[in-house]
Amino acid sequence: MTSRTVYEIAGFFLGLIVGSFLNVCISRLPQHESIVHPRSQCPNCKSRIRWHDNIPIVSWVLLRARCRDCHQPIALRYPLVELATGIWFAIQAARLYTVLHFYFFDPAQSSGTSSYAEFAVIANIAVTLIGVFLIGLIVMDLQTGLLPDSFTLTGTAVGLFIICVQAVFLGPTEGEVLLTRNSIKLSSPGGVTDSGNVFLTGPEALVGGRILAICGVALLLLLVRWIYKAVRHREGMGLGDVKLLAMIAAFLGFWPAILSLFIGTLGAAIYGAFLLAKGRGNPSSKLAFGAFLGAGGLIVAQVGDRIIEAYAQLLR
Repeated sequence: MTSRTVYEIAGFFLGLIVGSFLNVCISRLPQHESIVHPRSQCPNCKSRIRWHDNIPIVSWVLLRARCRDCHQPIALRYPLVELATGIWFAIQAARLYTVLHFYFFDPAQSSGTSSYAEFAVIANIAVTLIGVFLIGLIVMDLQTGLLPDSFTLTGTAVGLFIICVQAVFLGPTEGEVLLTRNSIKLSSPGGVTDSGNVFLTGPEALVGGRILAICGVALLLLLVRWIYKAVRHREGMGLGDVKLLAMIAAFLGFWPAILSLFIGTLGAAIYGAFLLAKGRGNPSSKLAFGAFLGAGGLIVAQVGDRIIEAYAQLLR
């Protein structure tokens, strides 16, 4: 059987390729430029980048972080984004190996668990993709202070699509939610009555719940934004942050999005206090809150379920 290491190596190299494309998105989308045309070029001299100078990380090292034509420095951001994306993919590839081994190669597992395996594989893909979106948005916010709709709204749509795909693999009664146990009368055109419970099917609960999660976190941040503006008489949060949290909710759900907000707010507060202590900022200084929110999303995507479960245990 293929070892976990092979999965991790394959995931890492695939992540490097995706990270290289992500660098193009980071450079062009905030400027509303096409990510297709023109081909990759030096931002300084506009020379076309040769294919052998466009190998993730390797080319940056071989070129000594300088353009081959104009010899201007190549920002450290490029290999860092590629490396971060490669590591993210490697982690998810290792998790994919665990899922496949557990459901398909473990003799203790019954053959009736294939739907669970498909559900888990799709969830793994979702976490992989949200990592790509969040890494890109973190860097964009740090560099430009912008969170482009082409990333946040597209990410939200992708997250919802993945949830719809997951809903297809739910069993006949799996995930259904009983709303009430009171009998109700259902009249047919012929006047025949019947009684039963009111419930949501699994797909209805999954997709509907995720849509409510998106709306819920968006309304929460919009309320915070409105209160801040009413009290301080100035903008304190951009709409991009609202859309970013909605995207996290689309991929992960309501409570993971709330946890991402908590971690992001805590990180921003600690960083703001550090700037104040060092005399490098003041209470009115602007922070790239979207970057902290994105970092919170990355943490929650990996270990959020454990944090939420541990917190739930404390309340019992």
